[in-house]
Amino acid sequence: MTNDRAVGHSTNLVGLPTDYLGTVAFAEAPRPVHIAGARELNAPMFEMLALAEDLEEAGRAFVDYMRAMFAVDREQRVDEPGPGPRRYRSSYARLVSGWGFDSNSREGAVMKGWVESRFGIFPTWHKGRIDHIGTGTWTRYVEEKMASRFHDNSILAQLDLLYEFCQFALARFVAPGKTHLTLHRGVYDFDEHRSVRRIDRRRAVVRLNALVSFSADRDHAGCFGDLILTARVPVQKILYFSGLLPAHPLQGEGEWLVIGGDYPVETSW
Repeated sequence: MTNDRAVGHSTNLVGLPTDYLGTVAFAEAPRPVHIAGARELNAPMFEMLALAEDLEEAGRAFVDYMRAMFAVDREQRVDEPGPGPRRYRSSYARLVSGWGFDSNSREGAVMKGWVESRFGIFPTWHKGRIDHIGTGTWTRYVEEKMASRFHDNSILAQLDLLYEFCQFALARFVAPGKTHLTLHRGVYDFDEHRSVRRIDRRRAVVRLNALVSFSADRDHAGCFGDLILTARVPVQKILYFSGLLPAHPLQGEGEWLVIGGDYPVETSW
């Protein structure tokens, strides 16, 4: 990030330019997005998902596949040499749960790092505003996103599959035929949300963090701030939503995890 105009890296793993993925042009007219190799290398999972009759059945199939592939059950722990307790394998569920407690946690840094790696989009906030590479906040973010405790067990590949499953679920069960969903975010100020330009009194273009939480319920969003940002979010920029998986993190929070970049938003109190 060399200046305020930089949205992200010049490379990513989705085959579309980051300068397009992170702009209003994509937010308004999105194109299909897939993580390179994720579906091809896990074809049996998607064959199994195609047989599901509803989201609940598909969610159980996804969880079973992830258990088999990545041994993420609590009882499937890693044996460590020497004294001391054994540690659990890293898992997508643990990251999402950690995000739910605090998006500025180490788990949050890993998830923002996944967006940066796969979509090329920089984070704009992690325990403070990130304006440039090399600042203290950037360095702290890099240290936390690379934390060894979260980078075993192919954790980025797990998040790839979570994203691809979410895209499948949206297209098949939740929002078939839709290109956008209207979501809301409550904030108290614009410290974390960089204003790109003002359109009029109520509309603006803001640069959202690499990953950010929204709600489908405006009243629920109001619990997190007096100022409500309402955006039409492309389905291709949704990583996770409450209800995607049975009995999993954020189940009761009504939360949607949205990949960032520049978005036109409507503001209201």
